[in-house]
Amino acid sequence: MVRDKSPTAQETFLQMAQAAGLRGRLLVTIGLLILVRLGIFIPVPGIDRDLFAQGIQNLPVLGFLDIFTGGGLSALGIFALGILPFINASIIMQLLTAAIPNLEDLQKNEGEAGRRKISQITRYVAVGWAIIQSLGITIGLLRPYAADPGIWFVIETVLALTAGSMFVMWVSELITERGIGNGASLLIFVNIVATLPRTLGNGIQIAQTGGREAIAQVVVLLVVFLVMIVGIVFVQEGTRRIPIISARRQVGRRLYRERTSYLPLRLNQGGVMPIIFASAVLILPSSLAGFVSNEGALGSIFGQISIALQPGSWVYVAVNLVLIVFFSYFYASLIVNPVDMSQNLKKMGSSIPGIRPGKNTSAYLEKVINRLTFLGAIFLGIVVTIPIAVEGAIPIGTTVFRGLGATSLLILVGVAIDTAKQIQTYVISQRYEGMVKQ
Repeated sequence: MVRDKSPTAQETFLQMAQAAGLRGRLLVTIGLLILVRLGIFIPVPGIDRDLFAQGIQNLPVLGFLDIFTGGGLSALGIFALGILPFINASIIMQLLTAAIPNLEDLQKNEGEAGRRKISQITRYVAVGWAIIQSLGITIGLLRPYAADPGIWFVIETVLALTAGSMFVMWVSELITERGIGNGASLLIFVNIVATLPRTLGNGIQIAQTGGREAIAQVVVLLVVFLVMIVGIVFVQEGTRRIPIISARRQVGRRLYRERTSYLPLRLNQGGVMPIIFASAVLILPSSLAGFVSNEGALGSIFGQISIALQPGSWVYVAVNLVLIVFFSYFYASLIVNPVDMSQNLKKMGSSIPGIRPGKNTSAYLEKVINRLTFLGAIFLGIVVTIPIAVEGAIPIGTTVFRGLGATSLLILVGVAIDTAKQIQTYVISQRYEGMVKQ
């Protein structure tokens, strides 16, 4: 067997079944994910569920949030907030780290201790954000459907939703530490997968009752899904490899020649985050319009904005594309710093062929990153626009695509790829452990 090749599917499944360490991590991950899914169906007490289900049918903000909670919000479970407060807190901390020098120094120069401090601050921010979201949901959404909408109902519901969210956050960190993959990403992955049976059931029901025309439309939708998945995998894995030459060096009597390696720059630096940011901004007017609908002129203004930004309209598509491009550049600037990359290359005695070290290298890298970010943003815009176009062209598109849009597909594919790579890493480590024992 060739040791440096990627493990085959057969070897991967064999190791998953036989290797105690990998098997234990998989069982821990599966068990914790099942535990979180069960908690979604533990109801918040004191609410008329049937009346609530009728009242939230036309609120787009809940449809978006309900995807990431796996139906916990519409089911009124104690895990209704899910991992969202922790994700929002992580985004806030990323923005603050880029804006506050002390936090940036803590992240870059303090090593593991600094990262632990930032993680602890993120948890505190998540608690505060969970309380704010719980208050907003309880007062603005759940209180009209409560049997006794008094102050104790508000306190009990806020405590229940906040505690449920903190438990989910703890489970996500436990999965990251003792399981397989990133805990927060896997929880969102499982919540999205939980909505797939409903989506597939809608498609099958339409195909059975709609005749040949409906069957043809369902087939077209399946082809669109497959094409989108292939395109997402291609772009998510796409990188620009910039050649790097390491200088000659002499160690003792041995002279090491110049070595050529590559600096990989991803085509889509931000992943799914630009789409999530853009979606959050677009649903904000609709959510505000629902909360201030009785506030006179202010409610009228937000109502008109929410009507103009209805999904499927040309205004919605145009604003969405602009926001995706903006957040793609913003997120790329947080992840990749051309000046730091240039300094690191200079410290290692490496350079890009034909480019002088220092300012010229950083300017060259910045130009390449900007081009890659633009291409990645255009790709994200196309991925977001395809479901909207399909919904407009095919009558059953709205029913089948409901709950499974571009954001969901990107998350599903991205998390699946990252988790598969981590499993392969464990399998490769098992190879070398076997070599050492031999």
